[in-house]
Amino acid sequence: MKLDGSVAIVTGSATGVGASCAQMLAEKGARVVINYTRSEAEAHATAEACRATGAEALVFRADVADDAACREMVAAAVAKWGRLDLLVNNAAMTVSSDPFDLETLSAQDFQNVFGVNVVGLYQMCRAALPHLRESGQGAIVNVSSHVAFTGGGSSLAYTASKGAVNALTKALARTCAPEVRVNAVCPGLIDTRWMSRAMGDAAYTAFATEAAGKTPLGRIATPEDIASAILWLAEGANFVTGELISIDGGVQLMGARKPAGAA
Repeated sequence: MKLDGSVAIVTGSATGVGASCAQMLAEKGARVVINYTRSEAEAHATAEACRATGAEALVFRADVADDAACREMVAAAVAKWGRLDLLVNNAAMTVSSDPFDLETLSAQDFQNVFGVNVVGLYQMCRAALPHLRESGQGAIVNVSSHVAFTGGGSSLAYTASKGAVNALTKALARTCAPEVRVNAVCPGLIDTRWMSRAMGDAAYTAFATEAAGKTPLGRIATPEDIASAILWLAEGANFVTGELISIDGGVQLMGARKPAGAA
């Protein structure tokens, strides 16, 4: 995909991975829709950072769990720029619960998490697909999580939702081919405000320190690490579709890191 002059929607792009992705796209010459639900000030700040590169940006408030809002956001992008080339499904939510006490997680918790993480993703793909097909270079990148492989995560509902995202990514890759490629990135722990808020500052700091010590690359991911992989799937992976790319610093290679002082 040629990013210069393209049009991209990045859901949940006020902060964190979404904001980094939007700014990197802008640096490549893409015109970007910055989407948010609550973080209005941060969304406008991200848009200004994109415009500072010389790119155009549109701020659009929409809850992806609302199908009408998804369709309105896609329509706004196409009305402004006449095309849509890339959809990055980054918006997500979670709830915190004890995985060893199933009573701490309700059916409504599942509905809320799946409504954004799975149904919202599907609704965005459905709204965008006709325009992505017309693009001639359309691509969708879904932001999943490595918890879909490990069974960890902030709640069983979140973990299950990311497993569903992975399955849906593969199914959509079949459905959308040959005009549109569909892939997913599956990050491990990322140093973002979202994680800190979900876990609490003290718990997050302790967890991040422990996680970095178990990772062969010796640190946890930054938002830019994940955004770079998303851009690669959009720009440099023209014969790749249906793939789930782990971006976890090799944490699945438990024991692979040489202990300090070892010969």
